[in-house]
Amino acid sequence: MDTEGFLKEAKESIKDADKGKAQELAKQAIAEGMDPLEVINKGFRAGITEVGDLFGRGELFLPELILSAEAMKGATDILTSALPVGAKERGKVVIGTAQGDIHDIGKSMVVSFLQANGFEVYDLGRDVEMQQFIDKAKEVDADIIGMSALLTTTMSMQKTLIQELKKTGLREKFKVMVGGAPATQRWADRIGADAYGVDAADAAKKATELLDEG
Repeated sequence: MDTEGFLKEAKESIKDADKGKAQELAKQAIAEGMDPLEVINKGFRAGITEVGDLFGRGELFLPELILSAEAMKGATDILTSALPVGAKERGKVVIGTAQGDIHDIGKSMVVSFLQANGFEVYDLGRDVEMQQFIDKAKEVDADIIGMSALLTTTMSMQKTLIQELKKTGLREKFKVMVGGAPATQRWADRIGADAYGVDAADAAKKATELLDEG
């Protein structure tokens, strides 16, 4: 199969949410000596980008989005294992749901999309104390800290996190992203966050843009 045809098939496997096919193509790419990064970027990642766009336009629904993200992760896990050390990840993200908040479906979707887009993700889970975000980010030398809040009562911790980073002289070291049902771009601007993700696909896109900006 020609490279262009192969990449198109990889892209379609993600749009079709066919995890088995995606993994099969990933293994085939390695067996045939194809460039893993090219296959990820021009094949599978192109597919998940289209899926995210369709979801954003309301032409695709959450269950389909989840299945496509799982297919993407299955394929990229195989391909990244074939990459040289140091070429595997786009950046490091520490993410979790704010203390007092036990919702994590949306946050888990963001994790899947970040991983599918080449990020190394440290998921702290739900009901996470603010200091844990900072300690983990320092430990792994993260590029981005992402905090989700699904309740209006826990949103304030996003603001407190940024204030604490400023207080300890770490604000310039870590980019901060916020999200969750009650969060908005206006809220993100107000508290001084670097980015706001309206959904999982948007969060992955914004994270990529943050690192591209340096």
